[in-house]
This record gives sequence, C-alpha cells and structure tokens, in this order.
Amino acid sequence: MKLKLIIGICSILFILSACSFSNSASDDNIKVATMTTTESAIMGNMVKLMIEHYMDEDVTLINNLGSSVVAHQAMINGDVNISATRYTGTDLTGALGMDAIKDPKEAMKVVQKAFQEKYDQTFFDSYGFANTYAFMVSKENAKKYNLKKVSDLKKIASKMQAGVDSSWMNRPGDGYKAFKKEYDFDFEKVYPMQIGLVYDAVEAGKMDVVLGYTTDGRIASYDLVVLEDDLHFFPPYDASPMATNKLLKAKPEVKKVLQMLVGKISTDQMQKLNYEADNGLLEPAVVAKNFLDKHNYFEKEGGK
Repeated sequence: MKLKLIIGICSILFILSACSFSNSASDDNIKVATMTTTESAIMGNMVKLMIEHYMDEDVTLINNLGSSVVAHQAMINGDVNISATRYTGTDLTGALGMDAIKDPKEAMKVVQKAFQEKYDQTFFDSYGFANTYAFMVSKENAKKYNLKKVSDLKKIASKMQAGVDSSWMNRPGDGYKAFKKEYDFDFEKVYPMQIGLVYDAVEAGKMDVVLGYTTDGRIASYDLVVLEDDLHFFPPYDASPMATNKLLKAKPEVKKVLQMLVGKISTDQMQKLNYEADNGLLEPAVVAKNFLDKHNYFEKEGGK
C-alpha cells in the first residue's frame, strides 16, 4: 500500500514538473544558449548584458550546450529563444543539411533565408568575426621553412606530423579528403584529436602543423603563426546571434539590441577577448562586461 502511495505521489510530481517545464519553455522569458567554448560564453554574456542594459528584462543563460546541433534543437524545442553564437558554415552543412558555400556573402544570404522559411528564426548579420578553420605552425617553423600560406607546406608536408580536429577528418565538402584534393599534397601522418589539444601539441613540438580556429586565444598564448588559406578552401564561418521570430514579435526591442552588436567585433578583436579569458583567466562574464563598458554599450550607435 505504501509503495502504491509513493508511486502515485511520484507520478503526480513528475506530471507537475513536466507541465512546469513545458510552461517555462513556451513562455516569453528570454533564454540565451551558449556552447562549450570560451567564445560562445563571452558572446552569450554580452548578449545578456546588452538586453538587460536596454530592456527591463531578466535574461537566463543556458550554458555549455555541446554544439550548434544541440543549440539548434534547443531552439526548436523552445528551451531557448536566442543562440549567442551560430556560424554560417556550420549551420549550412549541419542544421540545414546543405552543401558548403565558399563565398561569405552568399553563405550568409542562403542561411538567413533558409532559417526564416524552414524554422521561423532570424539569423542576424555577423558580429564581425569569423571563427574559421586555419592551419598554423610555431613561429620557429614558420621562419625555418618560410611558411606564410598553406601552399607553402607542400614542399615539406611529406615529412610533417599534423594534428587536426577530430570532427574535421570526415567532414563532407571541406574535410580532409577534399583538402588533399584541393591543395594537392598530404602530410606524413595526420592525428585526429580534440580541438583543445592541438595547440598544446604544436607548442610542445609533438606536431609540426595543426588545424585550429582563427579566433582562438591560444594562438597568441603560444605565439603561433596562422597560415593564409590562399586557395580559399575553407568555407566562411561568420558568427551571428540567432533568435526565434516568436520572441522578436513578442519583444521587438530584442531585435534592435541584437542589431547593435552587428559588425562590432573583428576576428582579431575576438581572438584578444578569448585570450583574456583563456590566458588571463578572466571569467567570460567579466571579459564581456569590460568590453561593453569600454564601448559604452554602443550607446552612440543607436542605443537609448
């Protein structure tokens, strides 16, 4: 009898909990998703602070979503209504299931149109930075072999150990197989690894060349040289905020606030902000606030 009573109580609590979650997920509270990167955490805090600065709203951060795919699903489910960092190249081949597009303007145009039509979501214009794949080497190797662009690797690639992001190896369109065909060379050995480990590997001399991200703060930490993608192999990964149209209709001021961040952060600037967090050990929230304080929350660019 007691067991039945306990089961009954648990069932009721579960139903109430489910209803509560459903209600919270469908209301108009502003919930901002960030992914498991320093960059996403910084931009999520920046979006939060901007909205709270200009609107009488409390903003909830939903942190550490594993990837753009997870953030995309959270948007569809209604668990969040803003994604702090979405990338054209990632969403083209991921959420939208389309082929990679190498022209930045065309990629942005296609992504924005597709999300409006398919998911009723607004993919804003870019913050101004692109977190694109890039090959990089130590300053010593750059000087020793006169390396400035990716094509320069061809003369020594057959003797080089390369560390690359595991997810890049089998990517269609802009992955390892397509890279070898485009640049017409291969490395002696390629080691797939977690993206965070590639920087340690090249800094320690265990790898001769690695594939990283252009805005990563560890580029400056380890004094690495980013090689120019001279054949324009990698598609653009311009970073933008995204919001559901349901939220933008309910709270039009959100759109105005997010648009104030468009074009305000360059790739070099984002790399410096990431460096402040990763190397300077500042919390992403502090980095975000310091940046906004420095720019007066962009009030001269159309704020209240």
